[in-house]
Amino acid sequence: MEFLTALLSIVIIDLVLAGDNAIVIGLAARNLPKHQQKKAVIWGTVGAVVIRALATLFVVWLLKVPGLLLIGGILLVWIAYKLLVEEKGHDVEAGGSLWEAIRTIIIADALMGLDNVLAVAGAAHDSFLLVILGLMISVPIMVWGSTIILKWIERFPVIITIGAGVLAWTAAKMIVDEPFLDQYFANPIAKYGFEILVIAGVIAAGTLKKKKSENKLETKAANG
Repeated sequence: MEFLTALLSIVIIDLVLAGDNAIVIGLAARNLPKHQQKKAVIWGTVGAVVIRALATLFVVWLLKVPGLLLIGGILLVWIAYKLLVEEKGHDVEAGGSLWEAIRTIIIADALMGLDNVLAVAGAAHDSFLLVILGLMISVPIMVWGSTIILKWIERFPVIITIGAGVLAWTAAKMIVDEPFLDQYFANPIAKYGFEILVIAGVIAAGTLKKKKSENKLETKAANG
């Protein structure tokens, strides 16, 4: 059950974080002739996935170092909050040649995929199998699913809130699993209470911030 819960968390994380990377892939290849676009997307994605696999496996190993689960958890809380409040842009330079497009895809995905790497590593709980399954799920999402995902998100904005909640839950689990904090979370009420508090806190703070930003924009537009 724990394995399936972790896998479901990784799927949701990939849906909300990898979809944006798919747009970058499309934008990087947009200036190429049609017959080269598919090659750029395929080889760019292969390169990006190899780098992401190595980075995720390294982070899974790194999280075993004392204190890093706590640091990773705190970073993931911030990523979950930013997912709710930030409007993401896609200002990506299109490659002029096949190799330029492939290079752009790999570099852009490596930079944008840091949040995904940390989130998947945290949700995997030391399981390399979960990391590989997570990548097998995220590859089709990155290559084929971007348009569908973005349409879903535009139609059902609650997907972002659910994704942020899953990220916050993953972050809270990383923090409570930190060995030197065991004494504070030995009691199940303290452990699960903390997890619920983190999820509720992130969603409440992110929603309030987003509403404030939207109200400011509306006031500015009304004042001309």
